[in-house]
Amino acid sequence: MAYKFYFLINPISGGGQGKIIKEFLPEIMESMDFSADEWKVEFTRYEGMREQILEALSSTETLIAVGGDGTVSAVLSTMLASGFSNKVKIGLIPLGTGNDLARVLNLYKPFADQGLLFLVRRLLRASAEPFDIWKVNGTYALANYFSGGIDARIAHDFNQDRATGVISSNSVIANKLHYVRRFFADRNYRLGACTLCYVDKFGKTHTSDLTGHRTVIVGNIPSFASGANPFYKSDMADGFLEVVDVPSMPLFLLAIAIGNLPLVGFLFKKHFLKSVKVHSLSLTVPQGEFLQLDGEDLSGKLGDTVTIEFAAQVQMLKLGD
Repeated sequence: MAYKFYFLINPISGGGQGKIIKEFLPEIMESMDFSADEWKVEFTRYEGMREQILEALSSTETLIAVGGDGTVSAVLSTMLASGFSNKVKIGLIPLGTGNDLARVLNLYKPFADQGLLFLVRRLLRASAEPFDIWKVNGTYALANYFSGGIDARIAHDFNQDRATGVISSNSVIANKLHYVRRFFADRNYRLGACTLCYVDKFGKTHTSDLTGHRTVIVGNIPSFASGANPFYKSDMADGFLEVVDVPSMPLFLLAIAIGNLPLVGFLFKKHFLKSVKVHSLSLTVPQGEFLQLDGEDLSGKLGDTVTIEFAAQVQMLKLGD
C-alpha cells in the first residue's frame, strides 16, 4: 500500500464544500505530522469513476470518501466487485443532503458542530468497526437502506428536478425544503402490484402482498431520510436487514416524526409498524415502480424483481459515542 490515507472528494456535494476541503487538507495533514507521501487527494470523476476508485483501493490502507451517501455507495459497490472488502478501511466526511450513514457512524454531528479540522483529526485516529454490506440484484451495494413507494417517488422527482434545473441551489437547506415540496406534490402515491418474499431470522420463508401500501423500507442502519428511524432494532453488523412495511400515510408520518423518540418511538415501532428482521428478500414490482437505494434513484434500473442478500462485512471508521 502506497498511502496511509486516500481522499476521494465529490466536488459538487454540499454546495461545493468539497473544493474548499481539498484546499485545506494539506494544512490539516501537515498539522497532524503526516508527510506528503503518506496521503493523496483527488476529486471524483464522473467518467471513469469506477477505475478511479479501484486505483485508490489498490494503493491505500484507508479510503476516505468526501461527499454524500451516493459517493460512499459508489465506493462500496466497487469494493464488492473487486475483492477489497476485507483489505481497505473506509471513512467518510459527510457533505450530502441526508448523511444517514454519517449519522450512525457518529461523524455528522461533530462535523456540523465543530467543523472540518475537528472531524479530520478525530476521523484519522478513529477505530474501524465491522459493517454489513448487501447486494441488490448482485450488482449494487446496499449500505443504508432500500425502499419502494412514496419516499422513492419523492427521491425520483427530486433528482429529476435537480437534473432539469428546477432546483437552482446546491445548499443542503434548499435541498431539504425542496424535498418537503415534493412530499406534498407526491402525497397520494401508493405502491403498485407488489409482492414481498423474505427469509426471516429463523430461516422461514414468508410472502406478503404490499399492493396499495405507502412504502416498504429495507434498512441496514438505524437512520433513514436524513435521520429518521423507523426501524425497531436495526444493527449494522448483525447479518440481518430490517424490513418495515408502511400501509398508510399516518403510519408513514409517525415513523418519520417520532421514530427517534426514546420511549414513545420504541413502543410505536414495536406495536404498530410491521417490522421484521430478514436474512434475504425479493420484491416483485410493476415495471416503472419507483425505487431508491441509499438515497439514489434506481427507478427503471432493477427490472420487475429486486433481490437483496448479504455480500460482505467491511471495516468502517466510527467515532465513539
